[in-house]
Amino acid sequence: MLKTMIITVIIIWSVSMTAQENKTYKFYDADLKPVNYAEVVKRAVKTDVVFFGETHNSKAAHDLEHQMAKDMYAVEGEKMVIGAEMFESDNQLVIDEYLADFFDDSKFEGDARLWPNYKTDYKPILQFAKEKKLRFIATNIPRRYASMVNYGGFEALNKLSKQAKTYIADFPVKFDPELSGYKMMVKSMGSMGSHSKMDPVNLAKAQAIKDATMAQFIFRNLKKDGLFFHFNGSYHSYNFEGIMWYLRQLNKNLKMYSITVVDEENLEQSPDSYKHKADIIIVLTKDSPKSY
Repeated sequence: MLKTMIITVIIIWSVSMTAQENKTYKFYDADLKPVNYAEVVKRAVKTDVVFFGETHNSKAAHDLEHQMAKDMYAVEGEKMVIGAEMFESDNQLVIDEYLADFFDDSKFEGDARLWPNYKTDYKPILQFAKEKKLRFIATNIPRRYASMVNYGGFEALNKLSKQAKTYIADFPVKFDPELSGYKMMVKSMGSMGSHSKMDPVNLAKAQAIKDATMAQFIFRNLKKDGLFFHFNGSYHSYNFEGIMWYLRQLNKNLKMYSITVVDEENLEQSPDSYKHKADIIIVLTKDSPKSY
């Protein structure tokens, strides 16, 4: 009953959101039929894991991530967990200590390996987690280990220490080269021929180890009857693959909800190619504000 009342409030609030949608973005379902913001949230809170596949330089997408976090928290409360690709797993202790007020922003920002657009785009959602005393999970593999896979395949990780392996997906790591995202990467790199000294398959495996690691840390931090809100680059959850594929290997019964961001001009060029690639397609208008 309480959830229904809260969702009703969100529906009322979404009336004022409509004007903003028309200016910067619009929502569509998997069939590319228009839906409103309230419906997006209503569907999201009925699942276990929500993926927001963002465009990294979209200010509108980042603002919407923050707003969705607040609205889903209004329904889920302390059962909600937030996680992100933009934070590497070996920085979890630093994040936990920061959220616990062990030190100030400047110390955290100096010690954590943060993306250049952290302050404008990701800090607000981390601050929200801090304010509401929510867990915030650094899900991504440390980039140095992804780089090792890029040049030496999964086998390169065998030399890591026991402690280092706690920051990545459990071994052995599955890899399906027929998944469309990885297949496209291999094909794209292969077309470069002798101009690239990198093994295209290892490049795809480097992407896969990121996906597998993010899935692993999401899975480890799921709360019973709770909601995990994860934001990542759209490629990592597009077409229900990437992280979502690896999560299904861990628990095929998880209810997952995929949101992806698309530029309006791309949708106009090939609309059918975006059908059924996510549960919700957020289309950014051509004048949508950018972070960088």
